[in-house]
Amino acid sequence: MPPDPWVLAFDTSAAHCAVALLAGKTRRVCRVDSMVRGQAEHLMPMLETVLAEAGITWRDLNLIAVGTGPGNFTGIRISVAAARGLALALAIPAIGVSGFDTLAHGQAGPLWSVIPARRGHFYARYDEGPITGVPLQLSAPELDQLTGQKLCRTDVPAETFVENIARVSLGRADRAQPRPAPLYVRPPDAAPSNITAPILLT
Repeated sequence: MPPDPWVLAFDTSAAHCAVALLAGKTRRVCRVDSMVRGQAEHLMPMLETVLAEAGITWRDLNLIAVGTGPGNFTGIRISVAAARGLALALAIPAIGVSGFDTLAHGQAGPLWSVIPARRGHFYARYDEGPITGVPLQLSAPELDQLTGQKLCRTDVPAETFVENIARVSLGRADRAQPRPAPLYVRPPDAAPSNITAPILLT
């Protein structure tokens, strides 16, 4: 990988499409579009716009970085699928970065990284130095019991969040990484139907 690789990072794990383009450690372009739905149709044109604004093409990229959640189930799948497809088409690495790693980037531990979940719950992970814990789902009262401990929460700007995805991926680019995969702390709300399918007569 060159000394100042082009890194394209994106995230749709929350109510946004967020994209950052870095040349080495220097941010060149960063854009965030707020949206509750429609990320699947919006993401690829947004990536094209960011590349054009920087004056480069897909073939100039050296690394893809993608947010893997936890967060919106559908949004996570959109980004992860796009990252895998782009990596395959461009023959470059794709590195997945969790929201916990993104929040903890540049922070001294020990600390809790906290991400809002649905129905008043939160996803949380405790990190002590380089040792990361197991992601948990906590209720609001359980989170309140962490008073006095260091918390990193997703009230950071989305621009900073997606830029940190790129920076974390750069720190991992010197060694082999698994393919990006969604990080789900809880099972999906949707479940297979328990209605027996009708028998088709032939």
